[in-house]
Amino acid sequence: MILSWIGALLVGLSLGLMGSGGSILTVPVLIYLAGEQEKVAIAESLGIVGAISLAGFVPYALKKQVHWKSVILFGLPGMAGTYGGAIIAGYVSGTFQLMLFAAVMVIAAVLMFRDKAKVKETNGDHEQHAWWKITIEGLVVGILTGLVGVGGGFLIVPALVLLGGLPMHLAIGTSLIIIAMKSFSGFFKYIDVLENLDLSMNWSLVLVFSLIGAVGSLVGKRIGSNLTNESLKQGFAVFLVGMGGYIIYMNAFTG
Repeated sequence: MILSWIGALLVGLSLGLMGSGGSILTVPVLIYLAGEQEKVAIAESLGIVGAISLAGFVPYALKKQVHWKSVILFGLPGMAGTYGGAIIAGYVSGTFQLMLFAAVMVIAAVLMFRDKAKVKETNGDHEQHAWWKITIEGLVVGILTGLVGVGGGFLIVPALVLLGGLPMHLAIGTSLIIIAMKSFSGFFKYIDVLENLDLSMNWSLVLVFSLIGAVGSLVGKRIGSNLTNESLKQGFAVFLVGMGGYIIYMNAFTG
């Protein structure tokens, strides 16, 4: 179980450092280290990542590194989409959910690599961007959040940076509160989904994992403030490719 707690710390570091990646670690840690069943791990991940994201969001909010218009345009449709995605999750297999999860991670990483020239460490005039695209993206990402149990930061951050024109550090703070909103929406629906499948969550695991992860997110925030926009972005993309490949391998080539 000690490895699970180390994993919880890494989840928090990831969220505090990059505003994303928490669920990418949480789901594998819960399945491969804590021994949770796939659908249970996906449900628990939403509650854990929601709590950690909310804790990690506080320092960004205090420093006014949050773009509230994006929170509304992305977060509210995302909550509705997540609720719907959680309903769909009751009708598909856990293996399908994890394979879809891994595929989306790899796609997001490729997009981040291809569009790195568009990312600028400037405040810019955000109002000139097509915000209706952010709203549609929020709904779509929300559905994926509920379906595969991820907070969606690995899609939210690229959307805010590439579509919204936000600098990386502002996108991270904004992403954290959006992740919390969507994760809690899906988490509460998953309580009913698991009950219908005769499954239940390990609430003590969720609580301890969340507390350790929250500490890690605060540490990650301090580390991230000393890194450049481009180094954060490139490290983020490399991380997605590695973890996505690992999950595909574990589900496609192992028993």
